[in-house]
Amino acid sequence: MGLFEPIFAALDEAGVRYVVVGGVAVVLHGHARLTADLDIAIDLAPQAARDAIDGLQRLGLRPRVPVDASDFADPEVRARWIADRDMRVLSLWDPANPMRSLNLFVENPIDFEELWIGSEVVDLDDMQIRVASKQPSDGWEADRLARLTNGLEATPAQRLAWLEEAIEFAHRAGALPRGRPDRSPPGGPRDEARR
Repeated sequence: MGLFEPIFAALDEAGVRYVVVGGVAVVLHGHARLTADLDIAIDLAPQAARDAIDGLQRLGLRPRVPVDASDFADPEVRARWIADRDMRVLSLWDPANPMRSLNLFVENPIDFEELWIGSEVVDLDDMQIRVASKQPSDGWEADRLARLTNGLEATPAQRLAWLEEAIEFAHRAGALPRGRPDRSPPGGPRDEARR
């Protein structure tokens, strides 16, 4: 299983409604984009948020900032994070694999119900995931530079492995074709067509 599938599986198992947004959503729509992490908007109702955090912590994901992840379920705490820390997302990462990085929006820049209804269902192997159907607004991109910087903490080998995973992920989701361009030797069909 790749970098992202365990995250989707954990949220599905917990019964949490979520929508993939940001760079991974762009990739799933078939556009080339290198992104350092997964951005997800979830239903922020207290029980749903609690279930999401519990499932993600079971995967080994930990906050990048010194906060108690379980506080994410409390709307008042999230409001304080926004007011006191200017926190827009709770960034979680896997210490065992720095390329497994996830951002949960502390406050959804777009109404979640609207986002959910407008999302598209994408088949990915034996699961279905919801992906934002429109180009995200500037609100989704506010934290982009910090997230890219966090991705630089990985070693070159980890980055290359992540890129290979991202390409395979896009293939499995049907966003990229599997075929390769014709690489006929000189004098082959492509060479004949040029003459």
